[in-house]
Amino acid sequence: MQNNIQGTPNNPATTAADTPQPTPSPTPEALVDQLRAIRTQLPESTPLTPKQRASMKRRVQTPDDVLQASLNVIGVSDVVASAVGQPLGDVRSLQDESNRWTTVEDELKALLNSVSDANLIRKDRLALIAAQAYGVGTQLARDPANVLVAPHVKEIKRLRKVASRKKPQPATPENPAPAQSQSAPQHTVDAPKVGA
Repeated sequence: MQNNIQGTPNNPATTAADTPQPTPSPTPEALVDQLRAIRTQLPESTPLTPKQRASMKRRVQTPDDVLQASLNVIGVSDVVASAVGQPLGDVRSLQDESNRWTTVEDELKALLNSVSDANLIRKDRLALIAAQAYGVGTQLARDPANVLVAPHVKEIKRLRKVASRKKPQPATPENPAPAQSQSAPQHTVDAPKVGA
């Protein structure tokens, strides 16, 4: 019995064009361009300072049922509507807009988490490969036949030592870096280590 249904594997009429092809992943640069294009379409917003952001986050901790009940007061009293300077319709529009943008915010956070996780996996793989390369290189550098490896291992040791030193805390608006005296020298000398 012959199969006359189109699109089935037994039907020779099925072509490669009928088979869905995987979409190639975009490059990081293409995604950056797309994100920048999206950012230009967003409504303008005044950037908040960390202090302003923290203050607003505390204020918006009002439970939703308390917020709803409080907004309902505007609808039942013209005096309240007049006092807050906002008719109930405008307030409900602002509430709806806030809810819709919260959905956008949630999607962006999910996207950021996805991108961050994928890149963390890449960095972890690189760190493992680098550790393996250093370990193998350290072993090979002991053999005079591998003279080209030794300077690289020595440089890695130096860089690791530099990286292990305590790094200064970055300056923030709440915690500015101390000002250096104009006459103070810019170079510092490490004290000799005990037992070195």
